[in-house]
Amino acid sequence: MIAERDNNVRARMPADVDAPDKVLYGLTFRQLAILAVAAVIGYAGWQSLHDVLPAAMLVGTAVVLGGLVFGLALGRRDGLAMDVWLLAAIRHSRQPRALSTTDTTAKVPEWVQAPASTVMLPAPLKLPADAIDERGEIHLSGSRAAIVAATSVNLALRTADEQTALIDTFGRWLNSLSTPTQIVVSAQPVDLHSAARTLTDAPADLPHPALADAAADHAAFLHELAERRDPLRRQVLIVTRTSEGGEHAARRRADDTARSLAGLGVTTRALDGHAATEALAAAADPYRPPHPGGLAAPDTVITGPHQAPPRKRRRETAHPKPHHRRPSSG
Repeated sequence: MIAERDNNVRARMPADVDAPDKVLYGLTFRQLAILAVAAVIGYAGWQSLHDVLPAAMLVGTAVVLGGLVFGLALGRRDGLAMDVWLLAAIRHSRQPRALSTTDTTAKVPEWVQAPASTVMLPAPLKLPADAIDERGEIHLSGSRAAIVAATSVNLALRTADEQTALIDTFGRWLNSLSTPTQIVVSAQPVDLHSAARTLTDAPADLPHPALADAAADHAAFLHELAERRDPLRRQVLIVTRTSEGGEHAARRRADDTARSLAGLGVTTRALDGHAATEALAAAADPYRPPHPGGLAAPDTVITGPHQAPPRKRRRETAHPKPHHRRPSSG
């Protein structure tokens, strides 16, 4: 057992591989630049105001402003440096709150009197993808992408040798990548009520009453679980992108990715057009249930149900009834 543990090679990796380098006193170049600019401004202000204002006032003001500068240079929020976070907040406050697929930047004609309003108009929505074909290839500007859906692996239930083999297999796949690849792991809500309704309708087709009772009990359990908990399912999507020529380059790379990850013991599947569209729609709004039947492609002709034309009623013509005169007596 000791020899087995000694054979396992462990390597430490930093949690933040994109952390900037420390230049001086544990500070990055950005932090040093902020402090240096603040020091130069503070020195210039002291030289120009020490003959006009009292020294105590200048020192108090310098302490307050210095604390704000140190908070700006060293503080972090939501995983970002404070200066980067503040710049992002300013840009976000000045941008429109809504996006639209129509051209909102076009000017109205001069003879149209636009109403005076302070409401911010929506900005044009520019999506990176142009279309999704039936094979699941996403047409981007100058390149194409495809999506592979995969299940997860629980390493805690594996032995040390199995964990090492799985990590080596995953590492070989990572080292084989030559194009941009993105791994998206998300948790999405599960609709247990629909599964419970399906089980409720199933007993009519079951051959034995005991199976019908078991299905009814399980449907009641699913309803109760959906009421008490918020069940989630984990979804793993691998997006492969390529700029190679050929009509099936992205799909071929997605199939290669699915075959390479099959050695991990996971179930992989390259998504077709409808599945890729549903995956993108669920990523944009994960709490809205998918539309039944999938989403239509942009070039698909959508027709309604066939309806028989209404029957035309024949127009009845009024025929005059013959008038019989009684013969007069006498």
